[in-house]
Amino acid sequence: MATLLDTIGNTPLVELRHLSPSPQVQIFAKLEGHNPGGSVKDRPAYYMIKNALARGDIRPGMSLIEATSGNTGIALAMIARLFDLQIELVMPSSSTRERVLTMQAFGARVTLVENMEAARDYAAEKSATGRYFELNQFANPDNALAHYETTGPEIWRDTRHQITHFVSAMGTTGTIMGCSRFLKEQNPHIQIIGCQPAEGACIPGIRKWPEAYLPKIYDPARVDRLIEISEDEATRMARRLAAEEGIFAGMSTGGAAAAALRVAREIDQGLIVFIACDRGDRYLSSALFDASAS
Repeated sequence: MATLLDTIGNTPLVELRHLSPSPQVQIFAKLEGHNPGGSVKDRPAYYMIKNALARGDIRPGMSLIEATSGNTGIALAMIARLFDLQIELVMPSSSTRERVLTMQAFGARVTLVENMEAARDYAAEKSATGRYFELNQFANPDNALAHYETTGPEIWRDTRHQITHFVSAMGTTGTIMGCSRFLKEQNPHIQIIGCQPAEGACIPGIRKWPEAYLPKIYDPARVDRLIEISEDEATRMARRLAAEEGIFAGMSTGGAAAAALRVAREIDQGLIVFIACDRGDRYLSSALFDASAS
């Protein structure tokens, strides 16, 4: 009989039937909201905790600590509970109430600070005391390894090796690093496209990091192209995914879908896969799906 951890991964891959601009270009969404914690972050969270325990990095009496914009925190809180570990999660104060309450429901301590950079500094300072183990998703190779060993192979299998373009929003960059490595090993001609927020855009879950905070796991050589998406594009596409395709997902998914459609308009034929990172119900207290706020 399966445990909750056994249900992480093997998420559905579904074709967009209405938004693709050409019948010769297929666009598929990988629905990571179907993971038990509700997002793509279940995969790296599980890998980071189980591998740290296997290496003996987490000593008896230690608590976990991590800076997060939300989805990783929820995944870590859920998995830490399953391993009977205490965890403190540090988030920007702008995080939605649904996310904070979900982490607390799993038993995590949640600390809110000014922004994501301050969250990362706070976690690093407490880790330096020796009483906390910082998982550090921004520099932890197990983050990308989870996608190299699970997400990438699933996409390759489920597209019957026909994928031509892979599109992912970039935050920690673990998803795009791991998938790029695996998919390029199968077919070096597959194009890897990263989605970043345009200047001034605020899109939860994806970032254009200042130089000092660039994720250490990020290797620009594994990304063929970067596409910048505005806040308005991400919002409108998240709403269209729900209204036209029945895919209820968050704003970063809207950004990745907008980038996938931009690529689709440029090619004559192909098979594009983009990552639908999470579920839309995490944003109901925000203006994302509130048309009256537009």
